[in-house]
This record gives sequence, structure tokens and C-alpha cells, in this order.
Amino acid sequence: MNRSPIASAWEAHCGDGWPQFASPNQGQLMTLDTVISGCVVFFLDSPEGLDPQRITILKDCLSDLEGLTEELEPDCRPYFLRLRRLGELLLATAPAS
Repeated sequence: MNRSPIASAWEAHCGDGWPQFASPNQGQLMTLDTVISGCVVFFLDSPEGLDPQRITILKDCLSDLEGLTEELEPDCRPYFLRLRRLGELLLATAPAS
């Protein structure tokens, strides 16, 4: 399991601060960021990778994020597109079920 693409994407994501924007979905976006970030940290710290429960949670988060990303202001959209890409990279490492 090659962790370097995820580690690189995680480093880039961490290097960017939380975007400044006004949205009624800001709380939900913050939660999605926190949960996906937690999955990344777990993955990078665990030799086994993501467990089935985290894979399910990650899929749900990415589905929610996809619906919210389109409604965002253009200035903050790259942050959440990168977050989504990070989640997609994680899912690509999961064993096929």
C-alpha cells in the first residue's frame, strides 16, 4: 500500500488554512473536513489502512461534500475540492468489497 500520494496530498491540505467564506453550510463543511481529516490521520498511522466502518463513513462524507462543493464561493472551492480528492485517494486504497 503506497502511502506517499496520500501523505503528499495531506501535507498540501494541512498547509492551507481554513478558507474564509459565508455559507449556511459552514458547520457541516467543518464537520466533513474534520471527519475526512481524521480518516487520513488514521490511515497514515495505521499499517492496516482504513477499516470497513471508516470506509463507509468516508463514502458518506464524500457524497455530502460533493453536493455542497458546487454551492461554494469560487475562492474557497479549491480547499474543498482538494479535501474531496484526498478522500478519493483514501478510498482507492481500500480493498474491493
